Amino acid sequence: MFTTIRQWWAAAPADAPTHRWRTASWVLGGLVVLNFSLLLFFDHEPPGFDVRAVARARTGSTDGTLVRGAVTTATLIEVIDRLLHKRGGYLSNDVLPPGVLMDNLPNWEWGVLVQSRDLAIALRNDFSRSQSQSTEDVNLVKADNQLRIDSTSWLFPAAETEYAGAAGALERYLLAISSPTATQVQFYARADNLRNWLAVVEKRLGDLSQRLGASVGQVRINTDLAGETAAERSTVAPDVVTVQTPWGQIDDVFFEARGASWALLQFLRAVEVDFSSVLEKRNAVVSVRQIIRELEGTQDLLWSPVVLNGEGFGFVANHSLVMASYISRANAALIELRMLLERG
Repeated sequence: MFTTIRQWWAAAPADAPTHRWRTASWVLGGLVVLNFSLLLFFDHEPPGFDVRAVARARTGSTDGTLVRGAVTTATLIEVIDRLLHKRGGYLSNDVLPPGVLMDNLPNWEWGVLVQSRDLAIALRNDFSRSQSQSTEDVNLVKADNQLRIDSTSWLFPAAETEYAGAAGALERYLLAISSPTATQVQFYARADNLRNWLAVVEKRLGDLSQRLGASVGQVRINTDLAGETAAERSTVAPDVVTVQTPWGQIDDVFFEARGASWALLQFLRAVEVDFSSVLEKRNAVVSVRQIIRELEGTQDLLWSPVVLNGEGFGFVANHSLVMASYISRANAALIELRMLLERG
């Protein structure tokens, strides 16, 4: 293409410089419009999905019967698949326009990836093992390792290739637990396993809530050592700290939280199915549904073209604080759910 352009430029009449520059301007303008159009087209978050239907499709279940763990595993596979194959594909490691010019969707992808990694680790360490001395499943080990690849790696290895490999390993695990003959591969729906994963999710949501709340700047009392008289820290820290998310990162945190909430929403819908007996015994089904309801609020359409950052009670909205409100309420309900599972 570049050779053709050079030939056209050299063949143009010497007395027509204005014509040449005008044509070049049109070509450049066309490229700009094309990239802008693609940017708008790629700026799309995938919708949620029916976790039961996905599990039936991926296991080939014709009668609708699903083994324990099939819905959770199939949901994780589907989330990874949508991360890679949504409109515009995977954007975090793009080195060319328009992907390299975008930051909202890459941050959304990062939020989804973090939640996917956490669930993959839970599958490897907890859900697939009956006790601490039991052996790890080789497919889950592979999936966990491949999901850890740098999200911005575009070559040797490419992040998309590794994440697709992780989905393939999870597919093999899913088929194994769905097979009556593969008795060595299991998924254990137990309260302690679920608690361990929820403890990680609790910390993730707490971190997101704090960073979202810092969009307008906050003066906070340092509570790092609260509740433990013998607790110590490595270095001295002030009793009062001021935290504020840098202006250029406000939309990054917002879309990371939105992506994490989207992935967690799918995972909790799957957990409600696979851990139904455990949740019913603890009378905790309502708690899960309350968390799901709060997370659904984080996926409402953002009508503003930018993430606004007004004061808490100011004239302009603060989208970060609204997102923090949903996530904080979801996290509070999640803490209550974990306490219910601990009581037995």
